[in-house]
Amino acid sequence: MADKKNGWLGGENQNDGSRQRETRWLTPTHLVEPLGKFDLDPCGAPGHALAERTYQIDDGEDGLALPWEGRVWLNPPYGKQTEPFLQKMVQHGHGTALVFARTETKAFHENVWQAATACLFLRGRVSFLHSDGSKASANAGAPSVLVAYGVEDAAALLRSGIPGKYVTISEHEEAA
Repeated sequence: MADKKNGWLGGENQNDGSRQRETRWLTPTHLVEPLGKFDLDPCGAPGHALAERTYQIDDGEDGLALPWEGRVWLNPPYGKQTEPFLQKMVQHGHGTALVFARTETKAFHENVWQAATACLFLRGRVSFLHSDGSKASANAGAPSVLVAYGVEDAAALLRSGIPGKYVTISEHEEAA
């Protein structure tokens, strides 16, 4: 695992005074591998490749500014950057996102309920990895959901075997 500093920062860490806290939490591979091959991870981390191509903010590659191609895996930085990344996923229309299941929020309504093809609400809470690849000592603290954009990704969620509740939202044939 590379020891580069986490490029995504935001908010304040209550345990560290005014220092900014990391907002990149690495996805455990057991949540990604059952979904098949991804072409791009626009929010990648050094030493944690989940797709053929990874944009890393640490290397000056801003996944919001750079083009997206193919099937996208998206675990956006948590906090203020989540919604802009989800909006870009909606525009791209082909991939899977992992986000908190904050179903009541405006961002969820606009970028998931009104735009996604299907969701897999995960059973239990995700235990993410720290930037160095070690398992976080606590779970995410909120429920998470895998959100599919396009029929290919909806089918991948359905056949993945990942424990949770699958919900079809709409058929977006044109997004596949």
